[in-house]
Amino acid sequence: MPYINIRLAGELTREQKKQIVEEMTSTMERIAGKPREYVIVNFDETREENWGWGGQLLDEL
Repeated sequence: MPYINIRLAGELTREQKKQIVEEMTSTMERIAGKPREYVIVNFDETREENWGWGGQLLDEL
């Protein structure tokens, strides 16, 4: 059972998530031969102030 975890700073819209889930599922089905019903996609959205990059918080860059 493929489990795909997408971590990102900020948020995606519901429509963006739907499109990503469809495309990631199709890719696993096409390339890895995994059945669509077994593919799990999870989004971890974190506010930009909770990410540091190069000594600064991401929301300050």
